[in-house]
Amino acid sequence: MYASIASMFLKRLECSACGLEHDGSRLQNLCRSCSKPLFAIVDLKAASQTMTREALLAREKSLWRYREVLPLPADVEPVSLGEGGTPLLRAPKFAEDFDLWIKDESLNPTQSFKARGMSTAVSMAKYLGATKLAVPSAGNAGGALAAYAARGGLEAHIFMPRDTPRANVVECRELGADVTLIDGLITDCGAEIARRKANEGWFDMSTLKEPYRVEGKKTLGYELAEQLNWQLPDVILYPAGGGTGLIGMWKAFDEMEALGWIGKKRPRMFAVQAAGCAPIVRAFQAGEKVAAEFPDAHTIASGLRVPKAIGDFLILKILRDSNGGAIAVNDEEMIRISREVGASEGLFVCPEGGACFAALKMLHSAGKIASAERVVIFNTGSGIKYLEAYEPD
Repeated sequence: MYASIASMFLKRLECSACGLEHDGSRLQNLCRSCSKPLFAIVDLKAASQTMTREALLAREKSLWRYREVLPLPADVEPVSLGEGGTPLLRAPKFAEDFDLWIKDESLNPTQSFKARGMSTAVSMAKYLGATKLAVPSAGNAGGALAAYAARGGLEAHIFMPRDTPRANVVECRELGADVTLIDGLITDCGAEIARRKANEGWFDMSTLKEPYRVEGKKTLGYELAEQLNWQLPDVILYPAGGGTGLIGMWKAFDEMEALGWIGKKRPRMFAVQAAGCAPIVRAFQAGEKVAAEFPDAHTIASGLRVPKAIGDFLILKILRDSNGGAIAVNDEEMIRISREVGASEGLFVCPEGGACFAALKMLHSAGKIASAERVVIFNTGSGIKYLEAYEPD
């Protein structure tokens, strides 16, 4: 699309834990040595020859504007529905004393940030020869996979907890996916895919179990920097289930520094979780490097109902390296604050987004965030998908 000097900017895949290199020209899931997530390593020197901050000004408002730092070869058409390019909005009324901004991901196709990762991952899976894709999902990832698989002419097999919000289930089915409802959590859905994928010929698209969803999510970091004129905020509040967006943004910040677009300063990153499912919060507070599975996980914020994240060690390291933290919000508070955001800012945010607004108040009260600081909250999806959560008792 933009690159003329080379068709591919992907150099290799590298394990995020042990560093073992893997072949980027074939379908890969986890590291074959330690079973941890693989990262795509792109040729930033080559990318910088055509992708400059100035060149971006003339490009389309989609995540594919950053084509040279994405893994798909330049001469291959992406599987796209126009994802990315979401607004960064001031939020002057919710917290009048703050320089508060909202990155509103509900305006993506399929109405959530999951569209970013799935566009990139489905594009790469199709390019590398996959025909049948499978994913466990508590909601929005399933809808995104269904949409992009349909767009790319691929099969989608989606496993969801039986109590997944109805809008997500209907969305997947209407987009042509094969949907299986499981009595259990997203981890149980993932286990079912693992048992069946070899016999069924499925490629596993689970969070961080393939290398390219994180590449789509890293465009959150590129967009945020560009929208703030290459000055990163002081604080980022991000709802973390699997944590791909948090990990992706951190990767983007490192890439942008290598490109000479930003300096060494990083935002303090705060992972926001639900009180009923807070493995990262618990591990962070205990000083652990990995997070044990959270027992009896429950929350109406289905995107946060991830009792065990495969990228836990990456999330915890980012929180500590950035001098940030992790905080849990109960369901009642996230819904109450979501209504407050809706009435003050005109945004019908998802419960996960509402949790971040509640976390801002809690962290400010605890002296962790000062009023003078620039804060960005990520609203990862639309409240329309969670109507049951917003029904009065």
